[in-house]
Amino acid sequence: MTVFPTKLPSKSDACIRAAIYARVSSPNQKYNYSIEQQVEVCQKYVESRGWITKYIFCDECVRAKTTDRPKFLLMIEKAKLGCFDFLIFWKVDRFSRSLTDLCNVERTLRQCGVSLSSATEFIDTTSSVGRFNFRSIGSVAELESELISERAKLGLNGLGRAHRWPNRHAPLGFELTQSGHLKILSKEARLVRKIFRMYLKTKSMAQIAFVLNQAKTLTKNGLMWTASAVRTILTNKIYIGFYSVAGVEDHIENCRIIRDDVFAKAEEIRLRYRQKNSSRPEMQQNRKQAKAEKVIGKYLQILKAV
Repeated sequence: MTVFPTKLPSKSDACIRAAIYARVSSPNQKYNYSIEQQVEVCQKYVESRGWITKYIFCDECVRAKTTDRPKFLLMIEKAKLGCFDFLIFWKVDRFSRSLTDLCNVERTLRQCGVSLSSATEFIDTTSSVGRFNFRSIGSVAELESELISERAKLGLNGLGRAHRWPNRHAPLGFELTQSGHLKILSKEARLVRKIFRMYLKTKSMAQIAFVLNQAKTLTKNGLMWTASAVRTILTNKIYIGFYSVAGVEDHIENCRIIRDDVFAKAEEIRLRYRQKNSSRPEMQQNRKQAKAEKVIGKYLQILKAV
């Protein structure tokens, strides 16, 4: 059982130990609100109050929708050990965008004797009014997060209605046009058809990956083939012209590379062991071997007893 200190630090204490938490959620954001800039502002805030910076916790390219962040969790552990008195962050949305997490973490830190402060917002959780303001700002951060999510969904839905591809990386067999639509590449399309033919014959994704690597044939990203990479090809319905993005489903014949019957046969082979009372050959062999070893073991026990 963990025992938390109950005394809250006083701002008049001579040696208040501060910890700084900084976060960016994406590589692009690193250049707008960088870790270094956040830490610099927080350190100036700490110095202006005569405190000392004990720890600096930084999470890079990690979203704040949950508290499952490496340095954030480390910060909580240090707080429970009583390693600092105040936690400073640049803005509340760097700390958390979930109001529920915000309140729960604030309560946990308060039990540890740790108060929260924002270097750019009027937040002081040492009083009931300060905690109310903290949660109010947290509500705004959560609302902003939800609005961003809604706008992203609307944008994806617009892409779907226009039959445009949702990211910058086209699947094997295609290239992206300037308008964001898929266009078949003849050379890559032949490789896709070859993979399907090989699978219908070998019924093994690992074997296909081995053959392609032996032939020094790379993936679209220039990597070695794996069974998982082969599976990605075999399960992608865009190869039969089935387009599905952000809830928009349609058939685009111009994207067809594989015939429906070939794709269906490959799917039948891929799912063949999901049928009732069906198991993989190697699994059957392992079971027979285990059964034989069990019988031999019994006979050995009998011989020892005699």
